[in-house]
Amino acid sequence: MTGLNIQTPIESAEIEKILPHRYPFLLIDRVISYTLEPEITLKAIKNVSVNEPFFTGHFPGNPVMPGVLILESMAQACGVLAYLAMATAGNAGGVYYLVKIDNARFTRKVVPGDQLVLEVKQTRLMRGMGKYQAVATVNGERTASCDLMCAAG
Repeated sequence: MTGLNIQTPIESAEIEKILPHRYPFLLIDRVISYTLEPEITLKAIKNVSVNEPFFTGHFPGNPVMPGVLILESMAQACGVLAYLAMATAGNAGGVYYLVKIDNARFTRKVVPGDQLVLEVKQTRLMRGMGKYQAVATVNGERTASCDLMCAAG
């Protein structure tokens, strides 16, 4: 391993150096932890606020975070993990694109005031593409899960 040593927590200003997304589309507030050995994993959070712009039109009077944005938050966590893993190997840089979602399941609503905990694990890396398992929870209760594939671009 090379000398990359990014300490956790990774705050939003550092996340903005890794991901190209900006408000209102940056959906990770903090990276709590990550491991690169023996498994490649990352745990991040998204604090869900009533002020999120999507709540204005997504079920007014009964605000629910759109499932597609929960998937996007998990994909962004994968992007951060891919960056950290590649930087450690001496290949930092570039953007990681979501190319595939499989087995998406939603099991709980995400509402204002919730803290979405995103846990992602790299299961395979091949030719610049990574496969990931992702789970989102609120208060330890699973809200969504899926398998993702991201590609370096």
